Amino acid sequence: MVRSLLIRGMIAGFLASLLAFGFAKIVGEPQIEGAIAFEEKMEMAKSGGHQHDEMPELVSRGVQSGIGLFVGVGVFGTAVGGLFALAFAFVYGRIGALRARALSALMALMGFISFALVPFLKYPPNPPAVGDPGTIGSRTALFFAMIAVSLAALAIAVFLARKLIARFGTWDATLIAGAAFIALVIIAQSLLPEVNEIPEQFSAVLLWRFRMASFGIQAILWAGLGVAFGSLVERLLEDRRGAFQIN
Repeated sequence: MVRSLLIRGMIAGFLASLLAFGFAKIVGEPQIEGAIAFEEKMEMAKSGGHQHDEMPELVSRGVQSGIGLFVGVGVFGTAVGGLFALAFAFVYGRIGALRARALSALMALMGFISFALVPFLKYPPNPPAVGDPGTIGSRTALFFAMIAVSLAALAIAVFLARKLIARFGTWDATLIAGAAFIALVIIAQSLLPEVNEIPEQFSAVLLWRFRMASFGIQAILWAGLGVAFGSLVERLLEDRRGAFQIN
């Protein structure tokens, strides 16, 4: 059963990555091109208008924005889909009487909030030419720390909701758990250090568009995963339930 769910999760993740790739190609790539143009302009200004000999590119921009982007998003989406399926196998039947489609949509929403929205609010992504290369390690560590905190807060909120349902009912218990999640996230974000390495000359419009494109890629990926996985898995679970009832 878990193997069947895992395969369907990886398929759903790959299908969702196709949608995310299309959005990234159409909406995200122009912002990256603009950021690269800004970087080249700044380098020219620093060198007094003289163009230095550049090292040959190991991977051309055409490959990066084409097959490289496709492979990267596809591998990421497939891996996320597999993990999503394993989480679904553990959760299914343990959260009320939710059907497969509803549970898949709920899990996708929680995954988007934990992995994308919460880290985005604290450490939004920056395009090329923004950020000190010497701090990339610390910035990456802070970003993943925010994801870890978000997941821990989500786990605490789910545990709290399950404990409070019998006393307060599903609706009130959900509201209390949601408030606890938000409070924990706000506390963590206030304690973690700020990162602000954006050059003053960088276009605010370009920065905003890049961040919205990055946010949109994540939103499309998680929404597509939730819908596709729910559709693929519902029939499987219904067939198994029907076979069990017949036997």
